[in-house]
Amino acid sequence: MADHSYDYDVLIIGAGPGGYVAAIRAAQLGLKTACVESRATLGGTCLNVGCIPSKALLHASELFEEAAGGHFAAWGISATPKLDLAQMMAEKAKAVSELTGGIEFLFKKNKVTWIKGHAAFEDAHSVRVGDAVHTARDIVIATGSSVTPLPGVAVDNAGKRIVDSTGALELGEVPEHLVVIGGGVIGLELGSVWRRLGAKVTVIEFLDQLLPGMDGEVRKEAGRIFKKQGMELMLGHKVTGAEVKGKRVTLAIEKAAGGEPQSLEASHVLVAIGRRPNTEGLALEKAGLSVNQRGQIEVDADFRTAVPGIWAIGDVIAGPMLAHKAMDEGHAVAENIAGHTGIVNREVIPSVVYTMPEIAGVGLTEEQAKEKGFAVKVGKFPMSANSRAKANRDTTGFVKIIADAETDRVLGVWMIASLAGTMIAQAVQAMEFGATAEDIALTSHAHPTHAEAVKEAAIAVSGKPIHM
Repeated sequence: MADHSYDYDVLIIGAGPGGYVAAIRAAQLGLKTACVESRATLGGTCLNVGCIPSKALLHASELFEEAAGGHFAAWGISATPKLDLAQMMAEKAKAVSELTGGIEFLFKKNKVTWIKGHAAFEDAHSVRVGDAVHTARDIVIATGSSVTPLPGVAVDNAGKRIVDSTGALELGEVPEHLVVIGGGVIGLELGSVWRRLGAKVTVIEFLDQLLPGMDGEVRKEAGRIFKKQGMELMLGHKVTGAEVKGKRVTLAIEKAAGGEPQSLEASHVLVAIGRRPNTEGLALEKAGLSVNQRGQIEVDADFRTAVPGIWAIGDVIAGPMLAHKAMDEGHAVAENIAGHTGIVNREVIPSVVYTMPEIAGVGLTEEQAKEKGFAVKVGKFPMSANSRAKANRDTTGFVKIIADAETDRVLGVWMIASLAGTMIAQAVQAMEFGATAEDIALTSHAHPTHAEAVKEAAIAVSGKPIHM
């Protein structure tokens, strides 16, 4: 299959979850493959300064809070934890290093060439990296996304007072008062980490509920849970400016609906208002490409751009900016380039918030289902009635299944539970196979498990759950 008029059959720009998966799969399919990455380590935002280090700190801070906050005491375990933040950060760094090193090993194992540096197009089949130009029959753009800046609030990760998600993973002290700007996934996860370790946390969100895009009942319940945990929520507010003086940050805040400005003082500020596609510096115009109004590269269902031989995946194209979505697309695009069939069902991509409890969903929200004209049936089951959750003393949350009232086909599943991120996989697979609520209800679930709540919610779609 190799075309010797090019240096490579496939060249992938970016070694994040989408890019590294595309590179490995392309090599496995017999294509001569190279991957350009400007970071010193592979894995992109996710492994280096995103999903992985944040999960490490979420886990560590959960352990600290369990020991300090009374859950241990409820089980007759006495503990007075002492925080060694430097050791916690070192263990996080070790986990990141193991995983980024693991990808480097997989590149070598599969004979993927890692070209170190920043890529920019010379034309549709060649990119410049430093002083060298590399050519390829097919090129995949997988450059990911970066933090969206907030006008008037300048991020300075080195100064460690106003930080983005990268800086919030590297703080050398527990903030006295952390203000999180943005009530989405990243802000709530990192806010949770520092709250558990002792910080006062205030979340400022422009909308009237947290977690934009999630089911309305889940958003409302999430707000109640975070408030109960001690987070201060300023919903329907926006930050218009910030001033750093020594170790204090003064924020200018207004109500989203307008009104008199007010000020709020903090020791640290986390800007987490979203992410934007990384397309600057690629010299897309030299390849004949442009971006849309959202800064995204437009592709067809097979991930082809408007220019033959150039493909794009992950955060630079439409859809949720999620690592697993990019990974699925990386696998699919490699299959397509190799002449096979690579498909990603964009309607069934789960999203998870890794707070405690976790929050997860897939498919349509109840609001979206009704907007699309479906007559819906909804089944709900509280974790407080689940035997394993009751035994473990972690009964916060519920499972909600939205089904088409006419066909019983599952349209969406939303849940709040300590294991929601794992439990949602069952719902995703069921929906991928076009399952009805009855299909889930009649499927045997091991007892006692948190997952039984999914079965009970499915029973509740058309009848009355057994344990409620």
